[in-house]
Amino acid sequence: MPAGGIFALVLTAVVLFAGTNVDDIVMLTALNISSQTAGRPLRWHIWAGQYAGFSVLVAVSLAAAAGLALVPEHWLWPLGLLPLGLGLARLATAVRAGRSGRYVPPTVVTGLTGVTGLTIANGGDNVSAYIPVFRTSSADAIAVILAVFAAGVAVYCLASSRFAAHRAVTQAVQRWGQWAVPVVFIVIGFYIFYKTGALS
Repeated sequence: MPAGGIFALVLTAVVLFAGTNVDDIVMLTALNISSQTAGRPLRWHIWAGQYAGFSVLVAVSLAAAAGLALVPEHWLWPLGLLPLGLGLARLATAVRAGRSGRYVPPTVVTGLTGVTGLTIANGGDNVSAYIPVFRTSSADAIAVILAVFAAGVAVYCLASSRFAAHRAVTQAVQRWGQWAVPVVFIVIGFYIFYKTGALS
């Protein structure tokens, strides 16, 4: 493949990844805030869960691009129930704790499985964008795209960790974290409903 072709392919993959994962940085920041303030999920849970979940999304996209049946995008709305349910449950816990004067760490998920599930739920609609790209790409091109995606996941994980460690963010979380983090996941749940057409 010519150098110009590789550059264009990498640029396309970067735009595709960034465009379909804008909301992912919000979720990752919330998870990192939870990790830093409550110790759960562990840092490696966030990284491994993000890679595992994204790998599932890519595998489904590749399978669909190869001609296998795929669930229509407008049937993907139940994926929003996971972050919505987690956020509501955590918010209810914060309300009960607030009434009794206790502080509740802003933990929404506690381990690798939870992070993986959130990643799949949050990125379920990405599949519809990846399928046509994979279907019209050669094996070499797909390998380049997947390498860019893998690097993109690392960049997002690192950036969200740095953002969550910012002093202003840390101070805000200490004061409002038990309310803000559950609200973020509730918003993500409704955003998934919106993206999959469930609210229209």
